Amino acid sequence: MDLPNDAMMLLSAVNTKLRDFYGNLDELCEDMGENKDNLIEKLKAIDYEYDEKLNRFV
Repeated sequence: MDLPNDAMMLLSAVNTKLRDFYGNLDELCEDMGENKDNLIEKLKAIDYEYDEKLNRFV
């Protein structure tokens, strides 16, 4: 499954996947073939940053 391009939909999809399937962002990116830096930048553009302790973008 590809991740959505829309930033808000991307946020929702990534946080759901992190909650339900992945222990951290690195695992998600590796499994889905996503570039971690690009994903972080897309969500940073809408003022969300990855919180390692919470394992989600906040």
